[in-house]
Amino acid sequence: MRGLMMEMPLLVSDLIRHADRHHRDTPIVSRRVEGDLHRYTYHDAHERSRRAANALGKLGLQPGDRVATLAWNGYRHFEIYYAVAGSGMVMHTVNPRLFPEQIAWILNDAKDKVLFLDLTFLPLVQKILPLCKHLKHLVLMTDRAHMPAGAEGLLCYEDLLAAETDAFEWPALDENTACGLCYTSGTTGNPKGALYSHRSTVLHAYAICLPDAMCLSASDSALPVVPMFHANAWGLPFAAPLVGAKLVFPGAALDGKSLHALFESERVSFSAGVPTVWGGLIQYMRENRVRLTTLKRTIIGGAPCPPAMIRALEDEFGIEVNHAWGMTEMSPLGSVCKLKEKHLSLPPEERRAIREKQGRVVFGVDWKIVDSEGRDLPWDGKAFGDLHVRGPWVVSGYYEAAQSPLIDGWFPTGDVATIDADGFLRITDRSKDVVKSGGEWISSIALENIAMAHPAVQEAAVIACRHPKWDERPLLIAVLKPGQQLAREELIAFYEGKVAKWWIPDDVVFAKELPHTATGKLMKTALREQYRDHPLPAATAASSGKVVA
Repeated sequence: MRGLMMEMPLLVSDLIRHADRHHRDTPIVSRRVEGDLHRYTYHDAHERSRRAANALGKLGLQPGDRVATLAWNGYRHFEIYYAVAGSGMVMHTVNPRLFPEQIAWILNDAKDKVLFLDLTFLPLVQKILPLCKHLKHLVLMTDRAHMPAGAEGLLCYEDLLAAETDAFEWPALDENTACGLCYTSGTTGNPKGALYSHRSTVLHAYAICLPDAMCLSASDSALPVVPMFHANAWGLPFAAPLVGAKLVFPGAALDGKSLHALFESERVSFSAGVPTVWGGLIQYMRENRVRLTTLKRTIIGGAPCPPAMIRALEDEFGIEVNHAWGMTEMSPLGSVCKLKEKHLSLPPEERRAIREKQGRVVFGVDWKIVDSEGRDLPWDGKAFGDLHVRGPWVVSGYYEAAQSPLIDGWFPTGDVATIDADGFLRITDRSKDVVKSGGEWISSIALENIAMAHPAVQEAAVIACRHPKWDERPLLIAVLKPGQQLAREELIAFYEGKVAKWWIPDDVVFAKELPHTATGKLMKTALREQYRDHPLPAATAASSGKVVA
């Protein structure tokens, strides 16, 4: 027997329609690429999104067509999200931090017909345009007064909207229709496209608003530092209209000073971003002896957050940090670290140890860890294996790929993890980043976190180096804070008593900077290539026949 309930599809367009109807005067504030602050409301955004939808139709676009953006977090980008997806097309956010050749490859693979771009990215697009086979229109996301010289043949976003009315009815679509496309970073091989549906996107938006996720509400002023080209800013452009939260978009200025000023002027209460951004903000606040007076909590994800960073934000600045984990293929939310009731009475250090993990799944996601034979491993916080996930916003395959990555209905994440008896996840490494020493695994992330807890260390990476006896041994590559000095022996000694003796890195290299992927993660592929022939002291002794400990 079917339930007697109203059947309404879950559609992205209903999010902006709801925000207009029930939160019409809630502000959206953007720092524009042109330099000034722009203010309007959800009502205004909905009206302009409908104008943009009419403009897309005039450009000859049809349902199912892919529309690309190369843009920062801003109100025009927000409008395009809804104009494209709400019209039945596919919104394809392109990461401008990828290599130019990768961007061209992605645009060709997606067969994008229109590219909307911020002024910042015009030189990049002009460079790769001869390589792009399917683009029919380029639209500069600016007004006529800021159209640059040399932009002949490019359309002006504000001109397109001015020529249209807001008389547009969002079509009734099948909720399983594709609405978004995000490509992975592509650190090995070509990037792969994760295709999202209206249903998965709306369910994901519901989930991240839950109290044990991002806990977003109409009383929040939310500033997504995570870019809208990085897994849809972790879903915040969809979740904020769902609950009616004020949105604050930072544009291209993501330095500590610019972010601090915007946090304060717009009384931001919630934010989300990767560790590298928070590192810059912490440094700015320390150097200038300032605080964030309204920010209550933040989500940190995209890469493992060093415990020292969590302690700095919470103990020095009074900001609640919720560690999170996910990936592009998961839309991206998988888990957020929120304590259970039974944990509240634990001593502070025990609570902190739990909160430094990647957290518990939200409803809609399930996970397991398996060994190399695919057998389930126990949730005891000790056994670690390959992490597999499934759920309604987890991809079942990649865009236009012939073969599904799923294993018995589960998506293999490529992460190595433990899960404790309470269901808390700890990512111990990427499967390709684990150091395999004498048949035992060493977590590079754990070693990096210890190094970054040293007061002189700004950033650290651990990679495996070849060893004649143990197969692989850990090499620590560290970046010191400005003005700091530190000897190799001092940093190695810092590990004593914190990990098993055989986990301690064999050597340390001090570097000026570390390479990062387009999404802010350490690019260990580049480090492994750079240091593949690095002579470990113990390895040199072993190969020469000397006795080593």
